Amino acid sequence: MKMSHFTRRVLLGALLPVLPLLTVNVWADTWPSKPIKLIVPFPAGGPTDTASRILGQKLSERLKQPVVVENRAGASGSIAAKQVMESPADGYTLMMLATPTLLAPHMYKKTGYDTVKNFTPVATVYDLPIVVVVNPSQMPTVTDLQKLITYAKARPGELNYTSSGPGSFGHLSMELLKELGQFDMRHVPYKGGVPAITDTIGGQVPLMYSDLVAALPHIQSGKLRAIAVGSPQRVAMLQQVKTIAEQGFKGFDAVSWGGLLAPLGTPKEVVSRIEKEVSEILADKSVQDRMLTAGAIAHYQNADLMAARIKNDDDKWGRVIRDKAIGVD
Repeated sequence: MKMSHFTRRVLLGALLPVLPLLTVNVWADTWPSKPIKLIVPFPAGGPTDTASRILGQKLSERLKQPVVVENRAGASGSIAAKQVMESPADGYTLMMLATPTLLAPHMYKKTGYDTVKNFTPVATVYDLPIVVVVNPSQMPTVTDLQKLITYAKARPGELNYTSSGPGSFGHLSMELLKELGQFDMRHVPYKGGVPAITDTIGGQVPLMYSDLVAALPHIQSGKLRAIAVGSPQRVAMLQQVKTIAEQGFKGFDAVSWGGLLAPLGTPKEVVSRIEKEVSEILADKSVQDRMLTAGAIAHYQNADLMAARIKNDDDKWGRVIRDKAIGVD
């Protein structure tokens, strides 16, 4: 029996709202069906790369598909971020966002992306504590943050500090601390954490705001003295060192961190699946221990919390960058 034109139109109209749902369900059921690319915006060997490889290995085991880590360094991760932003939103391209890449649009004139608007947050993966260290031979009386501030105020314009580079998270954090504590020091930037630490140990610069993974061996050997950590809570590797918040700056929170991003528009069901897998992977004590060895603290937050964290850091540190006229040509 032939179907009337009117009847066909009614049936088609009834099916149209259902078709997208059917497509999403099929997508969620079949994903992943091929290798997943995990873009790391920094060179191999650092904590972001190491954390990505640990996570990638575990994701591969659980998803039954290879997770291929690809390092795309340059311009604080801007090159990698642009690549991911322009990739298909199909769940097969992810990026390990790190704080420098989050803030790069404020630092560079043309990055071509907006961290808040152009990506889909998936889950946070790790925190990377930063620590204020001094050369104990150069500054024997500076054993805590308040003594540093007293020391600096007694020497206006004379005291230098360093970081791993202009616009590095250590640089931004110290500039915020100087503003809150109403004291002054000159920033002497280095190209990388290793030469900066080397000259801090050598006494060329007496003070540094460093990431913990780079400074920890020298703190343990006594070549550097840790006087404060930037995270809201004390860190396990330096349990005896008070936070900046505990030393007179309530609410101070300066933590470099990393988390998974996907291209904007990635299906929610795929994001939820990855989010769930990351949560379970980071709950594994052996994974936590492996990340800790790399200097990173496993820290899971879901997609909504990660989105809020991106927005908060973008606003907070973007203001510091603008107010202090910090930028890279």
